[in-house]
Amino acid sequence: MPYFRPLSLAILLLTLTTSPLAADGPADNDPARVRRVPRLGVELPEAKKKELLKRVGELQQRIDAYSRRKNAKHLKLLPDVQIYSRSVREAIEYQEFFDIRELNSASQVLEAGEQRIEQLEAGEAPWLRQTGLVVRGFVSKLDGSVQPYGLVIPSNYSDNGPRARLDVWFHGRGETLSEMKFISQRTKQAGTFAPPDTIVLHPYGRYSNAFKFAGEVDTLEAIDHVRKQYHVDDKRTSVRGFSMGGAGCWQFAVHYSDRWFAANPGAGFSETPEFLRFFQKETLKPKWWEEQLWHWYDCTDWAPNLTQCPTVAYSGELDIQKQAADIMAEALDKEGMTLTHIIGPQTKHRYHPQARDEVERRMSSLAERGRRRLPRSIRFATYTLKYNQMNWVRVDGLGQHWERTEVDAAIAGKSIIRCATSNVTDISFHMPSGWCPFPVNSSVLIEIDKQRIEVVRPQSDRSWSAQLHQVEGKWVAAARPPNGLRKRHGLQGPIDDALMDSFIFVEPTGKTRHESVAAWAQSELERAKVHWRRHFRGHARVKKDVQVTDEDIANSNLILWGDAASNKLLARISDRLPIRWDSDKIRAGTETFDAENHALIMVYPNPLNPNRYIVINSSFTFRDFAYLNNARQTAKLPDWAVVDVRDNSNPDWPKSRWPGRIAGANFFDERWRLRSAIDVNERSAEKADAVPAVERTRR
Repeated sequence: MPYFRPLSLAILLLTLTTSPLAADGPADNDPARVRRVPRLGVELPEAKKKELLKRVGELQQRIDAYSRRKNAKHLKLLPDVQIYSRSVREAIEYQEFFDIRELNSASQVLEAGEQRIEQLEAGEAPWLRQTGLVVRGFVSKLDGSVQPYGLVIPSNYSDNGPRARLDVWFHGRGETLSEMKFISQRTKQAGTFAPPDTIVLHPYGRYSNAFKFAGEVDTLEAIDHVRKQYHVDDKRTSVRGFSMGGAGCWQFAVHYSDRWFAANPGAGFSETPEFLRFFQKETLKPKWWEEQLWHWYDCTDWAPNLTQCPTVAYSGELDIQKQAADIMAEALDKEGMTLTHIIGPQTKHRYHPQARDEVERRMSSLAERGRRRLPRSIRFATYTLKYNQMNWVRVDGLGQHWERTEVDAAIAGKSIIRCATSNVTDISFHMPSGWCPFPVNSSVLIEIDKQRIEVVRPQSDRSWSAQLHQVEGKWVAAARPPNGLRKRHGLQGPIDDALMDSFIFVEPTGKTRHESVAAWAQSELERAKVHWRRHFRGHARVKKDVQVTDEDIANSNLILWGDAASNKLLARISDRLPIRWDSDKIRAGTETFDAENHALIMVYPNPLNPNRYIVINSSFTFRDFAYLNNARQTAKLPDWAVVDVRDNSNPDWPKSRWPGRIAGANFFDERWRLRSAIDVNERSAEKADAVPAVERTRR
């Protein structure tokens, strides 16, 4: 691995504008004593607060007036103004000024917003052609909130010129990184890398979550927005980052490997258990389903996918977060690959200048070649249909979710594809117009898992598609006939996945059957509203059950709070769910729980629209304790759980980690049915050493 001698102490002290991943380390390991993230900011002088709120109100009035204009020229650009008023208003409302000097930043942010609305009112939008540092905004599909992102536009950029390379840069952890502070930074700092002829996108990522969950969606939406607004080269897009941003880079590299010409992660973490043991000095006692769900973001499990994505990792020699690249190097070695790992000598948590130059030299060389759109061979690993495609191969069905799934496929001859699979029940192949290498006048032969199947020939536009599924262990050349519910891409669970698309919290208007359950559900709903804003920087859309429309059912996942007695929507569908919850019992197959002291949490395809989810009584499933270290921010519950709502002081189920004592939990099978008792018992036996007996009851 390349290693560079320092030139001088002055150069060596070059640092990044990012903070360490978890400043307090082992001090943050007690779930009974959890500090608030973010901490409350300073109290503002009342006169200054009033002055800022007055300006925010005036700016918002102008925004509202412009939105009502007939034939307004730039209505679609209003988010580019709204980000300014919203960021200052929220910083005031939620006490997120963390230094009194941020009053100057607030004034500058509002001034920029005032200038933009004035330009819109005049029919102009000069920032569309602005070079240098530019801040933009878009409306998120998740909750309708306006989210910011930053750009570095090269001085020679032109919509009429060559398509620009696009680098996505993931920022480091910042517990005080409010939207206002982020916008201010993005008007002053180009960042660690600003290559020539390259647009650099800095996603906000909805605060401090390592670009996972809503942060992942935020990044994808920002990329899509940039591609629609600017003349960028789809073949020359990369992902890069450092510290928490390095973690974000690793997960985008392995989950979306076929989208980038290269990945450049620096420091950070690349998986959960070993990093928390090594960096956080944490003693881990996961529930069995937590271990299963680590597969979602543990990049070591997805290492084969980097055969599709050239990767240049960076670490400081003395940085404790070098562990991230070291453990990825081990995972890649097991797959027959060697990680390119640039080391900054005698360097802690920062980029060494010569190493930085070497990293950029390699990235520039990779950019010259660009992304391979149709590689002749593919290695693909996944654990969930959420990430089901690699180039021209798509996995459409699994034997079992959260088990390792692999596909090795290759174009092996004139009209031949050879393919080996593991844990795959449905697969398809798709080559877009102009890219199929096969002759149009002959059928294609697929050799899959020692079977030979002849499928359709390419179309006249040189596109080609074929679908296969298994019947009693044998591959058949056709799509699987529709026959009831099946887990599929975008509708595969677990609970947290429902918060990664448009969603609505649905409040009950009736009375819950049992007071203890009613109090718990109301408390969890209020907490969900507060923490969606605190951790994911939006405002959940909330409707009463009697206000939900057919359009809502068609377009959004519905998060239903309460029970069938209190929530009218839940009452409409309760007899079509696999777990029954009546006035006396919650029945999950052969297991029962008394309804006076237990509540149901669940994700399931909405019976009123099976293309969308319903969730019962849950927002995202990690809680305050996980906020303290981004590696802890993983899904904590599977497809369903039964919660003991009685208030107790059991240290095994602290409220900073769980919504109550989990009396039972599991995944549904691939057809959204309750798993059999045999399957549950086998799972329990596998994890017997890791899970105390009390935690294995009623599964």
